[in-house]
Amino acid sequence: MKHISGRRIRFGLVGCGRICANHINAIKTHSADAELVAVCDIDPVALAKATASTGAVGFASLTEMLGRSETDCIIVCTPSGLHPVQAIQIAGTGRHVMTEKPMATRWRDGLEMVAACDRAGVRLFVIKQNRFNPTLQLVRKAVDGGRFGRIYSVSVNVFWTRPQAYYDSAKWRGTWEFDGGAFMNQASHYIDLLDWLVGPLESVSAYSATLARNIEVEDTGVAALKWRNGALGTLNVTMLTYPQNLEGSLTILGETGTVRVGGVAVNEMQAWEFADTQPGDEEARNTAYDAGGVYGHGHPIYYENVIGTLRGNAEPVTDGREGLRSLELITALYKSARDGTRVALPLDN
Repeated sequence: MKHISGRRIRFGLVGCGRICANHINAIKTHSADAELVAVCDIDPVALAKATASTGAVGFASLTEMLGRSETDCIIVCTPSGLHPVQAIQIAGTGRHVMTEKPMATRWRDGLEMVAACDRAGVRLFVIKQNRFNPTLQLVRKAVDGGRFGRIYSVSVNVFWTRPQAYYDSAKWRGTWEFDGGAFMNQASHYIDLLDWLVGPLESVSAYSATLARNIEVEDTGVAALKWRNGALGTLNVTMLTYPQNLEGSLTILGETGTVRVGGVAVNEMQAWEFADTQPGDEEARNTAYDAGGVYGHGHPIYYENVIGTLRGNAEPVTDGREGLRSLELITALYKSARDGTRVALPLDN
C-alpha cells in the first residue's frame, strides 16, 4: 500500500444522514492532516445541508463522486445493506474504504468486502468507536493485565427506545435487507465488546421477537453465550424501553475482579473492584462523562488511527477482518433465533 505524505488526506463521504455529523466533526478535529472534499447523497435536502456545513463538493451518486473527485478514502454512512456493494465499488477505484457499523447485514457480504479490498490493495476500516471510550479502555487494560483472574460471567444490556416514528422516518429502516434489527443495528457496538474484551466465543443460543414495532426485524432479543475460555454470559437487548433510553452496560465478574460499566452508553464506571490495588484505581472507579447521546465521542480518536495508518505510522485498530468478528457473532445470533438451535462458532465460511 502506498502511504500518503506531504499533504492532507482527502476524504469523501457517502450518506449524509444521522451519523455523518460525527465524521464531519472528527475530520475538522484533524484539519491539519485531513480534509473532507466530497459528499454524496441521493436526498437533495440532506446533500445541500452537508455541502453548506462543510464546503465540500456535492454529488448525487457514488459513481459520480468516484469519477469526478480527488479522494483518498471514502467514508460509507449509507444504510447497512448498501455497504458491501459500495465498498467493493470504491475499492475497485483504488481508494481506501471506511465503513460504519455493521459492515454488512450478511456474513457472506462481509467476506466479499474483505476479499475485494485485499485484491485492490486498499485498506478497509470498520468503525468501532466505542472501543475508545475511556471506561472501556480501562476495562481492556485490566483484562490484558490479568486483573480479573479467570473470567466467570459477563453480561451486556442495551435498554434503549426507538419509537415507531424512528422506523417510519426512512423506508430502509427496520428491514432485513438494509438495516437489521436490535442485534444488528442498535446493539452492534455492544456485541463487539463481547469478543474484543473477553475473547472468542464457543457458541450462542438466542431468541428474538418483534413485540411492539411494525417492522420486519426484531425490536427485542436475548442470548446465552459461552466463551472458549469457559466464561458464560448473557446479552439482553430491547428498543422498547419506556419512556427513553435507559442503559447500555457491560458487567464482568471474575476470580479476582468485578467491573460494571453503565450509563446510557457505557459511560459510567459503576463498579471497579480488584483483589490487587494498583495506582489509578480510585480515578478509574470515578470515571464518568456525558456520552452526548448513544454514539459517544470516539470518532475523532478513531480517525487518528486511520490517518496514522494511511500515513504509514500505525496499524489499523479495526480493519475488515476485525469487523468480521462482530458480524460473525451477530449472524450466529440470528441463525440461532431463526432455527431454534445452539450455534457453534466459528461459522462455516
